[in-house]
Amino acid sequence: MAEHIVSRKIYFGIFGALIVLTLATVGVARINLGEWNVVVALTIAVTKAMLVILYFMHIKYSKKLTQVVVAAGFLWLLLLLGLTLSDFLTRNWFNLPGIR
Repeated sequence: MAEHIVSRKIYFGIFGALIVLTLATVGVARINLGEWNVVVALTIAVTKAMLVILYFMHIKYSKKLTQVVVAAGFLWLLLLLGLTLSDFLTRNWFNLPGIR
């Protein structure tokens, strides 16, 4: 089985991007963006996860079936996050007396 060989230059570039994104996560955590804090943090986290999955786990160079399975996993994650957020964001609809 022939494997794709990735150069060290790409690995170091991805590592540098992960370090920069980690510093961005720390920087954004110190800034009050209001409701956008979660959105920015999740965007940075998904970007870092995609870099790790594509390059360090070699999904970018793997067979199409493996890529489809990984994409299905991400779609499932997005579905679960969407359903969880839709439940969480609609909880203030019920104004019960004595509960704020």
